[in-house]
Amino acid sequence: MIQRYSCPGRWIWRKGYMHFCFRRGRSVSGGTCDPTLQATEGEAAEGRNRFGGGYRPNGTNDPTKKTGMLAPLLTLLKTSLLLLVAGALAAGCGFGGGGELTLGYLGWDENVANSNLTKVLLEDDLGYQNVELKLADDVGPVYQDLIDGNTDAFLDAWMPNHQQFVDRGRIEVSREPWYNGETRYGIAVPSYMKNIHTISDLDSSGTDMITGIEPGAVLMKKIETDVVPKYHLDFNLVEATTPAMLDELKQAYGMKEPFVFLAWSPHWMNQEYDFRYLADPKNAMGGVDDPQRLHSVTREGLSQDEPAAYALITAMRLNEDQVGAIELAINGADEPEQGVREWLQEKKHREIVQPWVEAAKSAQED
Repeated sequence: MIQRYSCPGRWIWRKGYMHFCFRRGRSVSGGTCDPTLQATEGEAAEGRNRFGGGYRPNGTNDPTKKTGMLAPLLTLLKTSLLLLVAGALAAGCGFGGGGELTLGYLGWDENVANSNLTKVLLEDDLGYQNVELKLADDVGPVYQDLIDGNTDAFLDAWMPNHQQFVDRGRIEVSREPWYNGETRYGIAVPSYMKNIHTISDLDSSGTDMITGIEPGAVLMKKIETDVVPKYHLDFNLVEATTPAMLDELKQAYGMKEPFVFLAWSPHWMNQEYDFRYLADPKNAMGGVDDPQRLHSVTREGLSQDEPAAYALITAMRLNEDQVGAIELAINGADEPEQGVREWLQEKKHREIVQPWVEAAKSAQED
């Protein structure tokens, strides 16, 4: 049985109902870049005043004095150079269509990590004016935003589990996954729950709840429709945002209380906590818990509209340790972008991303 309850940013317990709510949303905008101001506003104004071959002596209201043909030619040349500089700076402020991009994302930590990493690289290394991060509250909406053109990309498609969402509209899936490694996904318990090794053991686990994540996650639906009935579990499946689930895991783990939850890798929880994924002897989850390939998906036409951004996104490659390190850096910072920038300060981390940046620059030049 799956329980739902609406609440404004906390968890509520009522008899028969338990639901976690946790709002985590940052729509982050970068600074603006005005090339006309960078070309020095004073010089541009001077060019406008001088154009026409005359000037006003300082401190007077006398009519402009003609200085012959040389002055207007020099002024015209200077103004032309200013315009060329402004154009070059405008190109540097954002590749392609205006230097603005919107990435849809979920509160899944690996998605928060790679979305903020992409944003920082686009803005800091490739000169994009504004890369906005748009938080979706569930899996379905993050794909619908992409289909509707509200976002340009989503960087955490678990394939083939998410194929059903990709098939809903014109979405391009990256040829290669961004994650180098084997994913894990399933029901888990802390290692101190010594006698719980399979889903069949859960009725003697000391709890009657499976603390889940967002209801649109494929495994959440599979647990409700197949796992609980096939194993005849007297359990409630609890919906929660990912941050709320992790908060409950932290509290239960610290007190060594019985706790059943959804876990996956890549994720920092695998480095932070000692737990085990439960075996599924009845294969109730089918292929849902099989290893997945983590891809980026983009709206149709992004490769033509924003070749630099598209090249950066599709060049991204990270392994489990790297993803976990970025996540932990974000967790230790006041803002995700700050955590990413601190991670990038290490030479070995900068060397990881530099090929992606070079691929983006090469795509723009082409």
